[in-house]
Amino acid sequence: MLTLKNVNVFYGAIHALRDVSITVNAGEVVTLIGANGAGKSTTLRAITGLLTPKTGTITFEGQEIAGLPAHRLVARGISMSPEGRGIFANLTVLENLEMGAYLTKEKARVTRDLERGFMLFPRLKERIKQRAGTLSGGEQQMLAMARALMSRPKLLLLDEPSLGLAPIVCQTIFRTIDEIKKEGTTVLLVEQNANAALRHSDRGYVLETGAVILEGAAASIANDPRVREAYLGE
Repeated sequence: MLTLKNVNVFYGAIHALRDVSITVNAGEVVTLIGANGAGKSTTLRAITGLLTPKTGTITFEGQEIAGLPAHRLVARGISMSPEGRGIFANLTVLENLEMGAYLTKEKARVTRDLERGFMLFPRLKERIKQRAGTLSGGEQQMLAMARALMSRPKLLLLDEPSLGLAPIVCQTIFRTIDEIKKEGTTVLLVEQNANAALRHSDRGYVLETGAVILEGAAASIANDPRVREAYLGE
């Protein structure tokens, strides 16, 4: 579904991504792990058109998408729940979700997609008229994910969905990722909680200083001594 081949991204003179090559197949959950500054979020920003690679290709369903504006990528079936959640604090939960469906003209479809979001995150239905800025951190993360799903993406990008959340809320987030996969949505996950991310993924890539240093089945990455020492605290 998604292929990055020899992608190089620069922030001015800083070489942020170095010949990064990644593949995400339809129906998979693929995780990117690595330390702060390894290039994980930069990879997602390149995929979503927020950064344009200097060299390399990014293809989605066989078509080149590098450099396309973000709204066109949403229309093609790519959606992101960004790091920091990016909710509209002064809008209600309902208004935030409706923003996620801004390309949809059918009211009936929006209603169905709202119900789907409320089934995944029942707490959002309880907060439907509440301003998003007054939600807890966990509820804001649920809202960011539900909003990203409102466009019915084929590929959902999740950037640090468990960051700063209590362990019990993290469990809810990862259970929902499992559910999203069961429903047929492909997921590319960036996550510092490497242990949980690999448990809920099919495959993974390890980034270090902007380069892929390890790739493979999630279980094999989790058992790699370098990963266990650097990211799993063993």
